[in-house]
Amino acid sequence: MSLFDDQLKTLMGKILEMGGLVEVAIRDSVRSLVDRDSNIAEEVIKRDHIINALDVEIDEEAIKLIARMQPKGGDLRFITTAMKITTDLERMGDMCVNIANRALEINREPILKPYIDIPRMREITQGMTRDALDAFMNKDQKLATDVIMRDDEVDDLKYGIVEELLSLMMLDPSKIMRGMRIIFIAQYLERIADHAVNIAEMVIYLVAGKIIRHTKYPEE
Repeated sequence: MSLFDDQLKTLMGKILEMGGLVEVAIRDSVRSLVDRDSNIAEEVIKRDHIINALDVEIDEEAIKLIARMQPKGGDLRFITTAMKITTDLERMGDMCVNIANRALEINREPILKPYIDIPRMREITQGMTRDALDAFMNKDQKLATDVIMRDDEVDDLKYGIVEELLSLMMLDPSKIMRGMRIIFIAQYLERIADHAVNIAEMVIYLVAGKIIRHTKYPEE
């Protein structure tokens, strides 16, 4: 293995480490809400600096690789893809912090309703994140496409949550603040899923050299 290949492997390892931390943040931020455990929420917030530091570190390493090695073709696509992916992962971490902050607020108040669809959104979103990263690691275009197609399910769950909570808030205005905070959490999860889709789209660019952003279906 050449020095360049070894450096690319190291870069991949850091991206997967960052992705693993984001997965944990997705899981724990929602768990802090469902279990009404504010200690978990505070840990999510405290750990975010590690994700941020990896984002900077990976970008710096990628820029050095481009400057020193002047890669072309597939290697250049890999490095530029890596930089875009870490940007999405960092923003996903920020969304998890937002969820944790809303959980801290909600946990101080009486529970509004049992959480059913929020955990389901978390499960799908976390799975999309994991599979998008697996697709990147294995250059698996089929898996990346599957991640993109799952986004509709997350959107549908969010719309259902919003409709149900708006009905509750209209019947009882005292529930408006709690209802809005839960709606914000659903929106944050939807945004995380959108970033997972971005990663999957970059995988397709990496493998096939096709930019599919802003198209309705990957086949386009």
